[in-house]
Amino acid sequence: MQKMSIDNLMTELDDARLTAKANGQASAMVAATMSKAKLLGMLDKTESKHDNEVQPVSVIVNVKDARKPDRVC
Repeated sequence: MQKMSIDNLMTELDDARLTAKANGQASAMVAATMSKAKLLGMLDKTESKHDNEVQPVSVIVNVKDARKPDRVC
């Protein structure tokens, strides 16, 4: 029995995605793509320590006088 490797799994998911595409099965294509992303660790949400913390936001507002478009108030 052959050991399963990431390369083998990626190949199988690529084949599944191509089959789904050939059959017009968009949701199956998305599932295969998401499975590949999970396998590669691209969807790991534990990377961010601040997922539930409020983060500061900076907002800059430039107000222009409509009567004098080149003048900033």
